[in-house]
Order: sequence, then structure tokens, then C-alpha cells
Amino acid sequence: MSNVLSLLEEVASPTIGLGCMNLSHGYGTPVPEAEGVRALQAAFEMGYRHFDTATLYGATANESLVGKALEGRRDQLLLASKGGMAIDPALGRKVIDGRPETLRRQCEASLQRLRTDRLDLYYLHRMDRQVPIEESVGALGRLVEEGKLRAVGLSEVSAETLRRAHAEYPVAAVQSEYSLWTRNPEIALLAACRELDTTLVAFSPLGRGFLADAVPDPAHLEESDMRRGMPRFSAEHYPHNQRLLADFTALADELEMTPGQLALAWVTAQGADIVPIPGTRDVAHMRENLAAETLRLDAASREQLNAMMTPDQVRGGRYSEAQQADIDTEEFA
Repeated sequence: MSNVLSLLEEVASPTIGLGCMNLSHGYGTPVPEAEGVRALQAAFEMGYRHFDTATLYGATANESLVGKALEGRRDQLLLASKGGMAIDPALGRKVIDGRPETLRRQCEASLQRLRTDRLDLYYLHRMDRQVPIEESVGALGRLVEEGKLRAVGLSEVSAETLRRAHAEYPVAAVQSEYSLWTRNPEIALLAACRELDTTLVAFSPLGRGFLADAVPDPAHLEESDMRRGMPRFSAEHYPHNQRLLADFTALADELEMTPGQLALAWVTAQGADIVPIPGTRDVAHMRENLAAETLRLDAASREQLNAMMTPDQVRGGRYSEAQQADIDTEEFA
């Protein structure tokens, strides 16, 4: 059993966790703090135990929100955050910085915002191409040895980078986008994770709302919604991609699941060592997603799904050129 799965077991957590970013970052206007606190507390009450945030989200506001909402429940949680990518207040933009001193400073600030003395899992949010991965991961390893972290993770890295990092210090988890319409981890990362006993934590398992049939027209998204800059959601590619949904939603109806639940069931069917962390602002959707924990797909349904939205069928990259430059993942030819 990997370290992350052990941590989940300690707090009797479902496999499905909660990505908290949506409340403060990336999907338009952040929710008011009081509403966000209520949503996170409702998530805890319905059974979520794995909560994932980051220094970047909302320029630290998301960590503060999570800390306020979940204070007093610390020993019942797997609490995860990320550093090495943050909004620089002076520059007013995102900066990737994987230097050891920066990671220490950001981690200690995260602990204060999250109202805790330790994090169960702390990821290098993005690899800094100016800093050897061994230096960044070594710094995180020292924070584990000091008791400030329990495990080290990486985000959006390749199999090669994972192996280099793991040789320096054990990497408990890699967070990467993984869903029916984003299968990049299957190129090489998933095999490397299994070789090294590293858990794959799948973010955006609902395809940023696409697989939940929640984006009828990207043109109606808020200007600040990150999906407006993603090629898959562009006017050029989205109409084609949306047509791919018809067979998927029909199968969901046949199986008496919502499209979002079917998307989650597909991810969990890929292996017990994969931990999805869908994000949402909506308490009803949180409940719907968590209910997918008990759903199982038969072999015929899995075969049908595997033939849908394959990399050669989906049009458009998952990131803009600028976002793509910040990541280290394998890409389909």
C-alpha cells in the first residue's frame, strides 16, 4: 500500500477527495467566504476527508478558506497543499519558483493559513526548469524530516522527472489531469507510478465540467474562467468535442448514473491506486460526486467507454501555449 493510500485509510477516507480550487480560483468570480466555508463544512459532514488546495489558488485565499472551514477537524483529514507556484503580489502574476528557500517559506506560510502544524501531503505544484528537481524535492524531504510534512508529491510531471525525483526522496503522489478525455498519464506516468508505489491523484476527472455535461456553451463562461483560454473549449474545437458527448451521456442514462458519476466511475475503474479529486462549488454536486464511490462498471461498459473520446478523437490541446510551457507531462503525438 502506498503512503497516500495509508493516509487515506488512517482517516477512513473515501477514495474520492475534494479539489478545493474552484471555490477561489480559475472558474470565474470566487464564491463569498461564508458560502465557501459552508460548502466545505457540508463536504466534511457528507463524508469527504481528503481536501486539496494550493498556495496559488486565489492568491492564498483558498488555503485560508480551507483552514477556517475545517479548523478543529485536523486529525480527521488528509490535508494536501502545493507550493512552488504562487501569485507574486509585486508583479501581479503567477511565478514558478522551486528553490529550497522558497518552498520552505511557502510551506510555513501554508501551515499558518491552514491552521495546522503539519500537512499530510505537499506537492511541488510545477517543476521549476531553473532548479534541478532533486534540489526541490530534497528541500521537501527535509520538511518531512522536521515533521512539517508527512509526504511529498509532484504535480504535472513526466515519468522521467518522477524517477529522478524519487531517487532523491520518495515521492508519495503525483497529481496529474486524468479523465476519459485526458489520458496522458497512460503514455508513461501511470506505469512509473506503479513501479515506484506512487499514487496517481487525478485532478479534473470530470474534464473541467465537460464530462458532467455542464458546459453547454463556453462563450457564456465568465471572462475570468480559465476554460475560455483552453483550446478544447474554443469556438474552433468545442462543437466537435461536444458531439462526442452524445454516446457518453446515453450510456450514463442506461446505467442510471449522472454523466459526472460515470466519468468518476471510469477513473476509479482504472485502478485502486488512482485517487480522483473532483472540484465543484456546488454542494449538491459534491454529494453526487461522492456517491460515485460505490459505483462499479462491468467489463462491457468499460470497453464501451474506452472507445469513446480517445486522444485521436478529441480536438484541441488541454492547455494554452503559455500553460503548456509550465508543465512537464508527456503528450500524445
